[in-house]
Parts: sequence; structure tokens; C-alpha cells
Amino acid sequence: MKLINGSKAGGNLKILIAVIIFSAIILFHEFGHFLFAKLNGIGVTEFSLGMGPRLFSFQKGETRYSLKLLPIGGSCAMVGEDTDEEDLPGSFNAASVGGRISVVAAGPVFNFVLAFVLAVIIVGFVGYDPAEVVEVESGSPVAEAGLEKGDVITEYNGYHVDLAKDLYVYMYLNDLKEGDTVIMKVKRDGETRTITYTPDVSVRYLLGFNRSDASSMTVESLIDGMPLQEAGLQAGDTITAINGTEIADGEAYDAYLEEHPLSNEPVEITYDRDGLDYTATITPREYRTPQLGFSYNLGYTKTSGLQVLKYGALEIKYMVRTTLLSLKELVTGQLGFQNLSGPVGVVDAIGTTYEQSKSEGALMLWMNMLNMAVLLSANLGVMNLLPLPALDGGRLVFLVIEAIRRKPVNREIEGRIHLAGLMLLMALMVVVMYNDILKIF
Repeated sequence: MKLINGSKAGGNLKILIAVIIFSAIILFHEFGHFLFAKLNGIGVTEFSLGMGPRLFSFQKGETRYSLKLLPIGGSCAMVGEDTDEEDLPGSFNAASVGGRISVVAAGPVFNFVLAFVLAVIIVGFVGYDPAEVVEVESGSPVAEAGLEKGDVITEYNGYHVDLAKDLYVYMYLNDLKEGDTVIMKVKRDGETRTITYTPDVSVRYLLGFNRSDASSMTVESLIDGMPLQEAGLQAGDTITAINGTEIADGEAYDAYLEEHPLSNEPVEITYDRDGLDYTATITPREYRTPQLGFSYNLGYTKTSGLQVLKYGALEIKYMVRTTLLSLKELVTGQLGFQNLSGPVGVVDAIGTTYEQSKSEGALMLWMNMLNMAVLLSANLGVMNLLPLPALDGGRLVFLVIEAIRRKPVNREIEGRIHLAGLMLLMALMVVVMYNDILKIF
């Protein structure tokens, strides 16, 4: 009998599941191009999953169907797609401009269709997450403004809210500042009401670090400009005592703060680095945080009938809008390239979700896997529609210009632009994959 290492087998399984999900999404995207190419009489020379050398292929009619070594892409190669072969029967450029637009747009559209179908399945099984108020702090400004338990938030500071996750993402990307006014619209008994208030401010004194987890005193990261960073502590250091009191773990730390709340008085921190003890005397810094004064639902509510389709569509709307918001944060510098993930990071994220979901039972495991597929498929659809050279969106720009001018842009110039875009995208992919590998290892 041959024994198999359980952790190794589990690791291989999560990678296999991740690759299958990622490959299925790409395959469906390319199938959209393939189907509409056939419908418009355009010859397809090769339909492939993956990149690099062929592992397996077969010829059927004019098309070679291939499985390639690297499962990080795919292609639907059409006759004359990047040449001037307008007069060649069955070539891409011989098709009408409307037909070519439908072929190029079909890939992203199929991604949205796939995402919608999967989202409907998820909503049918687990429901949706309404942005329902579950608690209002008594005596708080928002309570005095009229917010009540059971109200459903439909708008927050001008941002339309369909689901609780809409509200969560908006708040995450738009921190409240002291003195800000909050304007919300809520539904109560079928009527829309407006709630306007200025949140109270919570004043705390902080050392300025994030722990690796709630039970640990190991510094995972330091907050810029806060006392521990200024005192020279580094990620990986472990805080072992405060003012001579031993802090064995996160529970001891929380107990110490409950008995000795931090203030503007200096404290002595003892920490371990590479087996050696160090001390630093620091003064905690005041940290002021606006308090919403209410909490809202983050769980799921069952639904049925046509509501399943409605909330399936709203899930896709949420995914698309979140992707666009993230791109905006990237362009404005709020997010950096280290926040981007490529195929390696995607596979790792799916694997991590798989590991974290196993303890929740088979249903939630597969619902979380489907949710990852919805997110990835919607993301792929949005990213491919960006008006950038070499992407479907970039090709659509040239086709729309051709439709307006009633004649194509110079094919040679267009080809060079797409080639330059492809080179830049490949360079970006290398950088992103390098960052993914650094984050994993």
C-alpha cells in the first residue's frame, strides 16, 4: 500500500481546482469570439486553451483545437485578423464592420453571461445580502437623525447601494473624516427617507502597529508616522512587555489595555528581534475616528422566483462597479502595482479561499468557488473592454472609428499600435507575476 501525504495531496487539489476555474473562464471568453466568428462566416484557424507549446491538438475542418502548456490564457485565431486580407473569403476583415464588432465584443459579453448564470446559482442557494440596519447606538447623532433598526440603506453620500457589500466597499475606499456629514437614503415601510448627521468622534491612543493575527504580538506591519515606526521597530519584531508587564499573547495584550488604557503618557515597550531583547520608550499618539453609530447586515437572506434573477444581476453590477472603482484607485495612486494580481495570484487566491472554506461544509465550499469564478469572469469582461491596444476594447475603438468614417484606419498603423500594446501588456504581466510570487513566498 502506498501512502500519500495529506497536505501535499490537498495542496495539489486546490491548485487543480484553481486552474480548472481559471481555464474555464478563459475558455468561455474565447468561445464567444469563436461562436460569433463562425456566425459571421469568418474562418478560425486555431482555437486554443493556454499559451506556449501544444500539449495536445486535433484538426476538425478548418480549425485546429489545441491545449497548450501554460494555462494562463487562450486564443481564437481568425483568418486575416491582423493582416490586410480584406478580399480573402472567410477573412476577418472581409466581414462587415458590424459583424467584426460583434465578434470582438462577444468575448467580454460571454464573460458577463457566465458571471450572471453563476451568480443566479449562488443567489438561488444562499440568497443575497441586503444593506439592512441591524443596530443603532442609543443617543448617537444618527439615532437622533431618525435612523431605525430594520431600515434598508439605498444610498450613502450619493453612492447607490443595492447590496450590503456595495456599502462595505464604498466605506473601505472612502474613509470618513472628522467633521464629515453623512447623507443616507433608507427605505422603511415602502417609503424612502433621508437621514443627515455628523458622526461623533472616538478618541484613542495607539502604538501604531498591525498584528499578524489576534492571538499574536508579532508585528505584521507598522502604521506610517506612528510611534512604533518612529522608534525603529520592524515587521517581524515581537512585543513581549509593556512597562515591565509581560505580554505573552494577544489575549494578555487586550487584558493589559483594558486595565491600563493608553494615553499621552510615555510607555516602555520591550520587543524581541532575532532572539535579542530591545526596549524603546514611546508616547502613544492620539487617533481620532468618526463613529457611524450604526451597524448593518453582512449576512445573507434567502429569496426565490424572479428575485433570484434580479439579485443575480445586482451581483454582477456590484462586481463590475467594484472593478471600475479599483481601477480608478489605481489610476489616482490610491492603489499601487503591488495590489494587482495576475494568473499566479489568482490561482493562489482561489486556493486560499478553498482552504478557508473546507471547514464550512461542501455547500459553502462550492458556493465560494463559484463566487470566485463570478468575480474573475466579471473582472475579465471589464478588463478586456478597456480601450487599450491589443485588448478587445482597443480593437473595438478602431472598429467604431471605422463605422463612423465608413472606411478603416490604416491596417498597418493599427497593427503596430496593437503590437506595441501587446508588448506593454506582456511586460506588465511579468511584473505582476513577479509581485505575486513575492507575496506568496
